[in-house]
Amino acid sequence: MRLTTKGRFAVTAMIDLALRSSNGPVALAAISQRQQISLSYLEQLFGKLRRHELVESTRGPGGGYSLGRGAESITVADIIVAVDEPIDATGCAGKENCMGDDTGRCMTHDLWASLNVKMIEFLDSISLKKLVDEQLAKGVSIEEVPVRRAISSQPVVKPIKVNAPNSVFALGNAFSK
Repeated sequence: MRLTTKGRFAVTAMIDLALRSSNGPVALAAISQRQQISLSYLEQLFGKLRRHELVESTRGPGGGYSLGRGAESITVADIIVAVDEPIDATGCAGKENCMGDDTGRCMTHDLWASLNVKMIEFLDSISLKKLVDEQLAKGVSIEEVPVRRAISSQPVVKPIKVNAPNSVFALGNAFSK
């Protein structure tokens, strides 16, 4: 079994979210900047996390994501399973047809199946709160870095000059000259 970037990124993003969710919804763009994870990839992951009710989304200005339930009740196994990361060391994905036909299981099937159980037990024993507490103990800074937004909060003050007629009559006069 190899944990891919999908599972690693999902756990990392959830830790980041849990660290900052006490201040309200957290923008994915901010997580993307801090963790150097593609925003579009985060959007895909958080869509899956939302469907599994691990996160909630808030739309509009000041919107973003927050935890769907307490960090103490979310486990690493919950996160990895939510993003479709298989936790399976068997060669047959648990179907017991390791040989590729109807001959049954391979000689090491029980070994890998036991490893699956141990991996799930281990990942299920680690809560998101525990990971957050470890980061805080290491002195991780939680300062908010402003996210660059495409829409400015300051209005544009340049006056607009229009050199076109402002009525049908003025338009007619422009053509009669």
